[in-house]
Amino acid sequence: MQVLFNIKLCEIVPFINWTYFFRAWKISGQYDGIETAYENESSGKKWLAQFSEKEREKAEEALKLFADAQAMLRRFLDEDIVQINAVFDILPAYSNGNDIVVQQKGKEITIPMLRQQQPSNDGFCYSLADFLAEKNDKIGVFACAVLNTEKEARKYEQENDLYSALIVQTLADRLAEATSEWLHFQIRKNYWAYYPNEEFDVEQIFKQQYPGIRPAVGYPSLPDQSIIFEIDAILNLKNIGISLTENGAMTPTASVCGMYFAHPQSKYFMVGKIDHRQLSNYAARRGKTAEEMQKWLAGNL
Repeated sequence: MQVLFNIKLCEIVPFINWTYFFRAWKISGQYDGIETAYENESSGKKWLAQFSEKEREKAEEALKLFADAQAMLRRFLDEDIVQINAVFDILPAYSNGNDIVVQQKGKEITIPMLRQQQPSNDGFCYSLADFLAEKNDKIGVFACAVLNTEKEARKYEQENDLYSALIVQTLADRLAEATSEWLHFQIRKNYWAYYPNEEFDVEQIFKQQYPGIRPAVGYPSLPDQSIIFEIDAILNLKNIGISLTENGAMTPTASVCGMYFAHPQSKYFMVGKIDHRQLSNYAARRGKTAEEMQKWLAGNL
């Protein structure tokens, strides 16, 4: 197991996907080149000129928001406000039907997976267990957290500066996702090193043009939030400052945890709706009743 404390903010920022930051503010569209456009008035005017009159108002809004977010990131850095931690392990594992079996310190931890009931575009009904061999394989398990931003957001709220509070909150969420992306890059290139010659290319990374996947708990392919308790049993999330509620919610909220699959044909997919037959089967494999599992899988029923 590897625990990484105080990851440098400057290493994480390049992995922020700003498209999702803007979406959180209900600003749709593509804003390529905004990273240099905000630097001075001349660059901003030149960048805005490429947008149609209809699109320009949103682009101006995005540019102002981006500039304010950059100022907040500089404050995070200059005043050493945020702490970014991560933990991961790469463990022996194998698949057993629709179950993933993780081996750690002489124990076997079984993590049941759900399977699509409506085929993907290629005609297959996927389960994450498909991306592990039936013996002698490996899986990665990870978590990361961005600490201290909730306290910072509360300060702004107490000053009735809700705009800045929201910037802090949305930045924290994007930094958590960026950290999971940064960590996945490090895993592929250095730690697990199943793709050791990979070069950093942010566009390729955002388009997921690399082998392997990192489904997080709550992703469409891993919708059962209760899986987080198995991950906690493996990683001991409190080591990096994450605590869990009885409903599997993480504190701080700017946290991400999930799994790494190295199989070159692994892919993201949406489990979607399941019937009561699969629910009953899955509940039995989870050691719970179908009624208990309904609350965790309400969106899939």
